[in-house]
This record gives sequence, structure tokens and C-alpha cells, in this order.
Amino acid sequence: MQNYAIFTLTILIIMNTGYFKRNIDRVLLSWAQGKARKPLLLRGARQTGKTSAVRELARHFRHYVEINFDDDAEAGVFFGQNLHPGELCSRLSLYVHTPIVPGETLLFFDEIQNCIPAMKELRYFYEKYPEQHLVAAGSLLEFALEEIPSFGVGRLHSVYMYPFSFYEFLGALGEEDSAEACRKAAPENPLPEPVHKQLLDRLKVFFLIGGMPESVAHYVQTGDLLRSQETIEDLLSAFRDDFAKYRSRIPALLLNEVFESVMHQAVGKFIYERAAPETGNARVKQALELLIMAGLAHPVTHSAANGIPLGAETNPKYRRVIPCDTGIFLHVLGINTAEILLAKDFKTVNRGVLAEIFTGLELLKNSSTHAQRQLYCWRREKRQSSAQIDYLVQRGEEILPIEVKSGTQGGMKSLNMFMKEKNIRRGIRTSLENFAREDAFDIYPLYAVSNILLWIFPDNH
Repeated sequence: MQNYAIFTLTILIIMNTGYFKRNIDRVLLSWAQGKARKPLLLRGARQTGKTSAVRELARHFRHYVEINFDDDAEAGVFFGQNLHPGELCSRLSLYVHTPIVPGETLLFFDEIQNCIPAMKELRYFYEKYPEQHLVAAGSLLEFALEEIPSFGVGRLHSVYMYPFSFYEFLGALGEEDSAEACRKAAPENPLPEPVHKQLLDRLKVFFLIGGMPESVAHYVQTGDLLRSQETIEDLLSAFRDDFAKYRSRIPALLLNEVFESVMHQAVGKFIYERAAPETGNARVKQALELLIMAGLAHPVTHSAANGIPLGAETNPKYRRVIPCDTGIFLHVLGINTAEILLAKDFKTVNRGVLAEIFTGLELLKNSSTHAQRQLYCWRREKRQSSAQIDYLVQRGEEILPIEVKSGTQGGMKSLNMFMKEKNIRRGIRTSLENFAREDAFDIYPLYAVSNILLWIFPDNH
């Protein structure tokens, strides 16, 4: 039995040899080494690398048991019988021919949304069997959670996972030294110009392939941008196949229509009427909320920003919506690869929205993994004095306004206006420029926008 388990883990390690380090690895290992440990719920959109990250964590254990309820529906018969978690593990151990020993075995329930009784059992591991390391994950987990009132409140530890960040992409390329140099750079300590230009070239590639692990892996292994584009098309097909699973809530055709509208409306306020002209706004809004729950779209909501927290003064009537990935965004819009690679700036790419999408996604990916971060913006609509701040970030007791530029130049009328009105001392511009400081403005290159969050969430970098 024990030899079989070691053999199983050896096969697992071979399967995971193409794994690229992720920031979440440290978070998962810290959970595994902790004493006051709850079952861990790994949450995030489909194809963001959840299963691979758990398999990487398994290297730190003697045994590993992975039960995928999508592939192995029969395993569901063990759940819902009011068994003590220790007895449940004993039966599962016989089923998979692998020891499940507290402290020695990592137990992983994948695609757990397909087995509601197993989801309900998770809470009892914390109450009655906390010594057992247990992780659960699923592609459509958020929908299942919505159907279980007060599921696991206080008894589970949620961790949120996103696609690759830009720095993670550099690490996958074997350029961790560039990422580390970038992390240490700051407005008062810019990068050497040749390094800055090299990183801008890497950024263009990252825009095209996006951060979905499969797309990143294909590019890193082959350097073939065309193959990565084919991978993105495969991912889109998988997303659309998932839409059929939501049909009890919203028709798949409507979900696809709204999903594509997110790409086309990524600049400015999301208008429900434009998404599906022949469908009522309430139905379109419901479809959009499902896409947000699935992690395929992210809202950016207006905040009055008169104080903190930013979420205290929001106005959901003004909301931008950005897609989950730049590669998917460019692919759906059919933007030519050469247009990105040869561009000196990105103002022509859907009116510069590509830079805004990337910035929002980097803010999400580099925030705390222990809570689902919300994105905020500010907008004032007045005759002859309209103004907009692309993103707002709370840093301690301060509000940091971030204005995104698609090139190396651009006025900061809105930023100046906002800072004066809200009595804010420093503002941030992110663009294709190198790090710099100009009067009351700190300038960060687009590829280093996550540096803004470095001292807020140091464990994520």
C-alpha cells in the first residue's frame, strides 16, 4: 500500500514537471505548515492553474490523493452518510489504494461542485478532523456555493487564484532576475533604459498570449505566438461549453452574447442595451453577474472616494467591466498580432483600453489572495468639466488615484482635478514611460503597475 502511494506521488511529480512557479505557491505552503488550519477552498475561474498548484503543493507531502468528481462520479457515494471525517478518509483510502494519514497525506477534492454532499462535508473536517490537510477546488464553484446557504462560514479558508501576472510570466520565461530588478525599482530609482525597453517588448508578448497557464506554457516551451493563439481559441471553446451548464439560469446564447459584449464595451460604462438589444436589461444584468461570478469578467465600480473604505460610497449605476484576460480580449476582437508587436503605443487598440484592462488585472492578481478584491474608479459627469480616474487604490489611510496612459505622453487634467478636490497629496500615472517622479506624480511603467501594491501585499510578490 505504502509503495503504491509513493509510486503515485512519483507519477504526479513527473506530470507536474512543466509547472511554473506561481505567487500562490507560498500562500498554499504557508497554509499547509500552519497549526490552526481549516480546509482550504481554492477559488477562481476555469483554467487558471488551480489543480497544478495543488499538485505542486503535494511535493511537500509523503502521500497525495486527488479525487476529481468530474471524472470519478462514483466517489460521491462515500459522502452524505454522516460519517466521521476520519472514517470517511479510511474508506476513501481503501478506494484509491493510498494511505490517507494526517500530516502525511494531502487530500484534494477537485471539481467539488459536482458533488454537493462532499461540499457539505468540508465543514466537519475543521470541526472534527482538523489535522487532515484538505483542499477543495472547482471550475464553477461559485454557483454551487450560492446554492448552499451560509456554507462553511468560519470553517473554511478561501484562497483566490487568477491567471499569470506579468512578473510570473517573466519567471516562467526564466527571467526572474528581470522581475526582481523591476520589483526593486521605484520612481526615485528607475531601471536602466535598455532593461526598460526589453521589458516593454516582453509586455507586448504578454498582452497577446495573456496569463492563462496553458497559453503561457505553450509560448514558453515553443516561442510560437500562433500556437498560443490556438490555445486561446481552445480556452474560449471551453468557456462557451460551460455556458451550457448555466442554462437553468440563463440561456447559453445570451451568456455568449454578453460575454462578447464585455470585450467590445471594455472602454467606458457598460451599457446593458448594447449587450443584447432584444433582451430586457434585467436579464442582461443577470447574465453579466453570472460571468462575474465565474471570474470571466471583473467590474470596476464608481466610488465617491471621500474617504475609506472605498466601497462605502459606491454607485453601481456607473460600472465599467473588464475581461479576465488580455489575450482573450484581443482574440475575440480579432486584433492583428503585428499591430501589437510593432506598436509604439496602444492608443489605437480599442481607444487605448488594452492598457486599462492590463492595469486592472494586475491590481487584482497582486492583491491579497485571501479575499476577493474589488476594483474602483471615479468619474464626474458635468457639462464642460467631466473627469475620470481609471483606478483607485486604498493604501493604509490614503487613497491613491491611478491614471492609465496608453503611450508615453498625455495630460493629467483629471488627475489634477481629483487630487485638488479630494485633498490628495500624490497621484500615480502608469504608462510606457520608465519609472520617474514629476512634482506630485509618481510614474510607473505599465509592466510594473503591481509595484504600487508591493508594501500593501508583500507576500504576493
